Amino acid sequence: MNTPTAPVTTAVFAPIDRQFAALMSRLSGDSPEVKLAAALVSHHRRQGNICFDLDEYGINPPPHEIIQELGCPSWPEKAQLLQSLKASPVVGRPGDFTPLILDGKDRLYLHRYWKYESDLAAFVSRLSRDCPTTAVDATSLRQGLSDLFPNSDPSEMDWQKAAAFAAVRRRFCIISGGPGTGKTRTVVILLALLLDQQPAMRIALAAPTGKAAARLQESVKSTQAGLNCSAAVKDQLPHEASTIHRLLGAVPGSAYFRHNADNPLPFDAVVVDEASMVDLALMAKLVEAIPPTGRLILLGDKDQLASVEAGAVLSDLCNSGTVRKYSRSFAREFQALTGQSLPEPDRSDRETEPGDCIIELRKNHRFGGQGRIFELSQKVNNGDSRGAFAVLSESDPSTRSQVAWKALPPPAKLKEALEPVILSGYGDYLRALRESNPPTALNAFGQFRVLCALRGGPYGVENLNRLVEEILAGAGLIEAQGLFYAGRPVMVTRNDYNLKLFNGDIGLIQRNAQSELRAGFAGPDQAAREFMALRLPEHETAYAMTVHKSQGSEFKKVLFILPQEDTAVLSRELVYTGLTRASEKVELWSAPEIFQASVERKISRRSGLRESLWPAGAAGEAAGE
Repeated sequence: MNTPTAPVTTAVFAPIDRQFAALMSRLSGDSPEVKLAAALVSHHRRQGNICFDLDEYGINPPPHEIIQELGCPSWPEKAQLLQSLKASPVVGRPGDFTPLILDGKDRLYLHRYWKYESDLAAFVSRLSRDCPTTAVDATSLRQGLSDLFPNSDPSEMDWQKAAAFAAVRRRFCIISGGPGTGKTRTVVILLALLLDQQPAMRIALAAPTGKAAARLQESVKSTQAGLNCSAAVKDQLPHEASTIHRLLGAVPGSAYFRHNADNPLPFDAVVVDEASMVDLALMAKLVEAIPPTGRLILLGDKDQLASVEAGAVLSDLCNSGTVRKYSRSFAREFQALTGQSLPEPDRSDRETEPGDCIIELRKNHRFGGQGRIFELSQKVNNGDSRGAFAVLSESDPSTRSQVAWKALPPPAKLKEALEPVILSGYGDYLRALRESNPPTALNAFGQFRVLCALRGGPYGVENLNRLVEEILAGAGLIEAQGLFYAGRPVMVTRNDYNLKLFNGDIGLIQRNAQSELRAGFAGPDQAAREFMALRLPEHETAYAMTVHKSQGSEFKKVLFILPQEDTAVLSRELVYTGLTRASEKVELWSAPEIFQASVERKISRRSGLRESLWPAGAAGEAAGE
């Protein structure tokens, strides 16, 4: 379901919007309509939208003074605006080389983003129809599925097995699922199946951030030992993961990469974890670099927050909010190999369906479907604000996962309310540091985190980090003097390939045997890596972090704090992502009305990608959003 775009206010048009609008207007003979449309499309791209949808034009017009500033005496009618755009030399149709593109659905794009969207749609459409060029040995695949899923109950649909089958039978595959559904285990199994079919297959593992890449690498290592497959297959499994930027070969000071259509990646299959964090521009550049006979496998949670930059690619690719269908041929082949029946087969005679490439893992192995965190996250996902708050209000300590709610303390009482939670959550790692045990300290720090929706304000990251420092210093656990001090947790915010420190990596400032301050990070196999504190790339204090920054992380316990006032940042996706960072307990501090408003607000980013990939008849039925 689409939601109206946010109102345009005096604070919305940034200098870049105004400058771009002025340039487009000059090139169009000082057209006020083109100037207004250019300002709007630039503004909406900064808000995460790929395009500006003229069907929503005029729903939330800007204040009269903004319209006048842009040269329009009044808000023009849509017909008048369309006429001016079609007559302008800076506006073209799809395929034209003009700064702005107006498609047949009255969506206005910056040319670069129209190109990203159309290239990605063409790639996915092609690969979703393609079967591997090499023949699949059905006997070997049947045996492999049986060996690698030995506990699969024939009477119960095994979605991990379905995902592995789909990845072998299609060159493009998406495996979506929430935390605890076994995405990483599934991908290791499917890679073993692929290597059994093609022993010489070259495979790359990647993720959007260094932190996510490290987690993927460790997960693969820990999973492969227990696989019921040959030693030769285990030896061929990839042992390293990198960021997508590093995989593609980032060119310093440029938006381009060494690997592209003219210089494809030297891999037969590319696996990308945390795909919900990948924006449209990066995904388009990634698929451009996939070799003509290559495969792409995406892992992620379609219900999590979308990328920071423009686009909600994974959600669009999965056609979130609908029940996806499977083609008859796909369902028949899966049943023949496994004895299990895929639900909801399509009734048409099409050889393939877009849904054949998308498998959603539905069984939660972490909570067994019984935990309160799992129950709460499902109600949030369904937009059931009343039901979600009822779960929060009825904490049951007997369940494996716990949730708790507390009314948001006023700013003057916030420090006092935080003190027992902070001393309990962060005391262990600071005591381990004092005992000169950095690995234990890093592990202990990773057990608890404070999550916020915003950076600024009394309930934002910046103020929370300050209050936590005051609490820990008051308890004598740290001496917070100067920028660097023993015990300060730091999160890297910019990749440094020389030091092999990446955006999202978290370390602790500590004193070595010579009493010098060093930054300690976990290395491969949890071995400690130390750096001079002054050599660190851009970083920030990390007692508290935004929900966006927490994506790809897991903590045993989470304190999740929402702000006192409603804001457009608060959404169902943000609440879901924050809650599911906890594996054992999450405590939410919020006013009831703010929590409920957040759960009822579903973010919709404008693009034409979903419509391009899911034509009428293939889109399935609404899933209750």
